[in-house]
Amino acid sequence: MPILLYRVMTDLALDIRDFLQRVDTLPVLDVRTPAEYEHAHIPGAVNMPLFSNEERSVIGTLYLKKGPSQALLKGLEFIRPKMKELADTGHHIAPGGEAMMHCWRGGMRSNSMAWLMNTVGIKTYTLVGGYRSYRRFEAEYFSRPVNLIVLGGMTGSGKTAVLKELNFRGNQIIDLEDLASHKGSVFGGIGMPDQPSTEQFENYLFFRIMHIDTGQPVFIEDESLAIGKVFIPRSFYDQMSTAESIHLMVPFERRVENLVHEYSGGGSIDLATGVMRIERRLGRENAVKAVDLINRGDMTAATVLILKYYDKIYARSMNRHKRKTIQTIRVNHESPGEIAEIIISNLKNGTKTYSIQSGRRMWVQNKSG
Repeated sequence: MPILLYRVMTDLALDIRDFLQRVDTLPVLDVRTPAEYEHAHIPGAVNMPLFSNEERSVIGTLYLKKGPSQALLKGLEFIRPKMKELADTGHHIAPGGEAMMHCWRGGMRSNSMAWLMNTVGIKTYTLVGGYRSYRRFEAEYFSRPVNLIVLGGMTGSGKTAVLKELNFRGNQIIDLEDLASHKGSVFGGIGMPDQPSTEQFENYLFFRIMHIDTGQPVFIEDESLAIGKVFIPRSFYDQMSTAESIHLMVPFERRVENLVHEYSGGGSIDLATGVMRIERRLGRENAVKAVDLINRGDMTAATVLILKYYDKIYARSMNRHKRKTIQTIRVNHESPGEIAEIIISNLKNGTKTYSIQSGRRMWVQNKSG
């Protein structure tokens, strides 16, 4: 076994770059505990824990109190009854007879499991440095330049719908709200699945960036640093703050309609709870009035009251960024798909501003040299 372990650690060990080059073609086995995996993991990796949460705790305690030899012996005691089951699971996950594997630091857990997989005929590569090396590489990657175009506009402008239409038409996008499972506002969790941890959100974002051509335009929606309970990596957010932008100017009434349509399916309790979370900023009187309107089913009046608060927040946030606006689109009745077409056409033609005046479409040419 020691000779085989040595071979695993040398011949079949991959650095993070080689690992990521194969991540779309080979199954990835994460042999950390279920708790470690649940907190955050490499997207697409399958959890095949060598130890349960409780077993890992026992081994860790033994290591601290009695040293590595006693911890190793206890680990072998835990592993022995599982070997057949682990081998069967490996064949199920990697039917092609080849896989990649990692633990936290690229140490005993992944090397031991890789020895077992190789012994039963599954060629198994290990990640040098384990999941920790992946996270270090990821943190550095977020500072690499991405040709971002930020889609901005006040709350209720329909930016997410336009972003999806841009994607439908073959353009590259990063949908931060989809990755974060949150729509961004204090009401953004309504109707959404549970949010991932910030670490897992970063993993999702990294994989998205890794799978796009960062030298070509990448559309992204304007967001705060925090999306619900998760945070955009600071180095990537700094890029968003200085990127070129497209500003949607949507009438207040249409924004109200958009928000009523988006949140009318939410329960009154969830909506009222959201209002009370911004009570201090909204003002006690306005908050109580908004909750009363929600409880009476008058979502339009409640939205008008709350939206005025969000407009002030957005105006302040715009002053903090250093973006160059490359398009301003004054929207009237256009659908998200039509707005996406306008954006694409403007980029091709160098058009800066699109507006509607007196029911007629007006184009303002402003090409930079």
